[in-house]
Amino acid sequence: MQLPPAVVGQFPVPSNAILGVPSKHPPHVVGHRRTINMALPGNEQHSNPEHAYILANKWLNASKLAELVKDEGLVYRKGKFSAIEEQQLKAAMENYQHGKQLSAEQLLDIIFAKTDKSKDTAFWSEITAAIPLRPIIAVYHHVRRAYHPMKQQGPWKAHEDEALKQAVTDVGQQWEKVSFHVGRMASDCRDRYRNHIVNRDIRITGHWSKEEENKLTEIVTEMTVKQGKDIDNDVFWGKVSELMGGKRGRQQCRIKWTDALSKTLKNEGQKPRWSQQDAFILVHKIDSLNVRDDTEIDWKLIADPDWNLWSAHTLQRRWLTLKKGVKGYEDMTHQEIMDILRIKKAHLPEPPPPSSRKRKERKVTSAPAVNEPESRDEGVPEAGTSTGSGTQLVNQDDSTDSE
Repeated sequence: MQLPPAVVGQFPVPSNAILGVPSKHPPHVVGHRRTINMALPGNEQHSNPEHAYILANKWLNASKLAELVKDEGLVYRKGKFSAIEEQQLKAAMENYQHGKQLSAEQLLDIIFAKTDKSKDTAFWSEITAAIPLRPIIAVYHHVRRAYHPMKQQGPWKAHEDEALKQAVTDVGQQWEKVSFHVGRMASDCRDRYRNHIVNRDIRITGHWSKEEENKLTEIVTEMTVKQGKDIDNDVFWGKVSELMGGKRGRQQCRIKWTDALSKTLKNEGQKPRWSQQDAFILVHKIDSLNVRDDTEIDWKLIADPDWNLWSAHTLQRRWLTLKKGVKGYEDMTHQEIMDILRIKKAHLPEPPPPSSRKRKERKVTSAPAVNEPESRDEGVPEAGTSTGSGTQLVNQDDSTDSE
């Protein structure tokens, strides 16, 4: 049976409805929110033909896209490409290649055109039309990363770090030029430099002191809560690292915050523990979504006002743990996995009795070098939908970064 297409920016059923209790928070209205069906390959359409044309043909930067969202209600998809979108793109590229009778080498020449003047805009428009909720600039950067001949070269070596530092000294942060000198993808050079080279001489690794935790909490709350913004999704981690004196990197700050400090702040200073009730809520929230594959889930939309202790990163990790607990999950569809978990989590568990024993909390430390990919669509801010908070899904990566 062919499943219906996923919906952009859809919210799961609220946690209070799953638990059968009234909400503690009144509902709020979100402006400019639409739900548009993603279609299957060959049948996908944008509900607004004018917007579909704009996304497939106009090379708009992030600020211009944001203007169209605000002024015209434009809806488009952001963040990590789903497994289904990957299949759609692959099919579109193969159709183009066969239709034009191109060799694999000729197709790569189109993808990696040397200059903007030689860029084949007709090719990019055609393959973008296969996933019309994506802007053409996002498809362009994604495909060039996915098919880059320098992709997946493994851990950085000391001589490459030295070459990277020298290249930045010589040409500045012009990452395409840096890439030529270093022999790595431009985005890899950018992320390596920002996350592991800058301030390396003063970078601290390992256990966070209480003073550091307090400072990070103060910086994030000043940047978000005190300005009416979301404490998990509206954080510019590069700026946070700078305000930490450069002693903790962007990744270190983000991981420490999302995996440890955020939930403690939301829980009035007490470190919460993941419970069977949390697992019950998560399974039933995911079950309420109309998705064909869990790569289509926008994890930043899973939490709600009554159930908001856990970050998008944590929720996705917890889901992966639940999924891996299903025997043979590797060969199952998302729906088959959900059928089993729905039975396993059919009944609301009894709340655990209060414990008189004080548990030793796991320390969240920062590794000396986290080789974590941070690829994203340049020119398009990360998130799941253009009209609300979204996510760059974590594979374990993929982690979210508002900058």
